[in-house]
Amino acid sequence: MIHIYTDGACWGNPGPGGWAAIILDGARTRELKGRQENATNNQMEILAAISGLEQTPPGSQVTVHSDSQYLVWTMSRGWKRKVNFDLWERLDRLVAEREVKWEWVRGHAGHPENERANTLAGEMACTNERAPAPTHFDSEGRVRMVDVTEKASTERVAVARGTVSMKPATLQVIKRGEMAKGDVLAVAQIAGIMAAKQTPRLIPLCHPLPVTSVDVDLKLDEALSTVDITATVKTTAQTGVEMEALTAVAVAALTIYDMCKAVDRGMRIDNIRLARKTGGKSGEIVLE
Repeated sequence: MIHIYTDGACWGNPGPGGWAAIILDGARTRELKGRQENATNNQMEILAAISGLEQTPPGSQVTVHSDSQYLVWTMSRGWKRKVNFDLWERLDRLVAEREVKWEWVRGHAGHPENERANTLAGEMACTNERAPAPTHFDSEGRVRMVDVTEKASTERVAVARGTVSMKPATLQVIKRGEMAKGDVLAVAQIAGIMAAKQTPRLIPLCHPLPVTSVDVDLKLDEALSTVDITATVKTTAQTGVEMEALTAVAVAALTIYDMCKAVDRGMRIDNIRLARKTGGKSGEIVLE
């Protein structure tokens, strides 16, 4: 049985929101957390449950513990859903693939995992703390590379995503492998992998890292006429590989554009973003 403790928080309701999920799977404990700039408390409660369940395999037995009656009673007692239909649909799909039990936990009653989830969600939502100073400038405002000498080497993973939108006819040419320049998806995949390894040459203040794995996945969405790109980069080092993952997505997208621009100059590269990162002092952060 996997146990997930979730919580959400919001400053302003609506306002900056945060969520957290603590996953207990046997002897293993994982902490997930995320933030959304314009959200409600209820949205964060649902998103915490979604994010936790997404980390469990289909068919698993899961108990979700939450101090949100809105979440628990909606899922277990059929409370009426008036808003947040997109989030409820995502949650329903995950629940349908698993055996999920819902348990309400009284907030601030001293349960350690519930308290931890509450703390993390509050930290992610909080806007009252002073923003950290930029790390790539010294005390006199001069550009510098961040000194990571004293940081521990840990296993780090970053996942980035992006999309290339195009005409339906262009997508079909890609699907059939008939583009004049060759196999678009294969070349874009190789370009993304190569770009991840060359990130320090492209981004001036990035540290050269011993990248141990790069995976670039490209999927055709015929309904939306898009190529969806996901890059996953791994290392064991003193700093993370977020920039490597983002660079892989960006260059893969640019390669698709370059190979297809002769037939579709209206293609659009959209929404390149970090989706998840693990390792280091900040632990695991799941943004979608």
